[in-house]
Amino acid sequence: MELSKVKNYDEMSMEAAKIVFQKIVDSNRLVLGLATGSTPEKMYEYLADMLNKNKVDLSHVYTVNLDEYVGLSPEDEQSYHYYMREIFFDKVDIPLENTKLPNGVAEDLGRETREYDEMIEELGGVDLQILGIGRNAHIAFNEPGTSFESGTHVVDLTESTIQDNARFFDKIEDVPVKAVSMGLGTIMNAKSILLMASGDGKRQALKNMIHGEITEEVPASILQRHHDVKVITDVADIEL
Repeated sequence: MELSKVKNYDEMSMEAAKIVFQKIVDSNRLVLGLATGSTPEKMYEYLADMLNKNKVDLSHVYTVNLDEYVGLSPEDEQSYHYYMREIFFDKVDIPLENTKLPNGVAEDLGRETREYDEMIEELGGVDLQILGIGRNAHIAFNEPGTSFESGTHVVDLTESTIQDNARFFDKIEDVPVKAVSMGLGTIMNAKSILLMASGDGKRQALKNMIHGEITEEVPASILQRHHDVKVITDVADIEL
């Protein structure tokens, strides 16, 4: 595991964008695993700016997202389909057919999860997976207790995650209680992982991830077993 310490959220976002940009321009074919939420927003902004200024052709880039809420259509403004178009896809020259997200309104969610993992395998696996981390050390929507062997699956969101997500919705009753999420086993199959964490609220999760026991009660602790993880954080007292 490699640790990069930065001063603030903006610097974290810029450093992450530079890493992803370099990976794109250095690759003949690239499968990017993408995250959503507030952590990567500025990174996407910087990355889009770099790609456009340098007129980078993205026809060789494929993207697979970590998750999507169950019950929200791609047109719903709170869906991750909508988020990705607003934040990144519509701002760069990437073929939309190269962008993949779980279908949260699939009639058969069990089939959807199986086919999502099969699709990732058919693409050749994820070359670089971008991650955030939750206050309870969840990655994607893999809450404490999720099996380290899990593939893409349907998740019952914990009360703390529902409360964290409530700020994006008009009222708490509107917050989805389930999501389709890449599993920890799927994430660990990525060739490289880039994890961003900003703010003191992530301090304990980071400490548990880096130095704690490898346990399913701390989902991100599994990353200790990955051969290529880079962590970028502005949390001052985090050390390897």
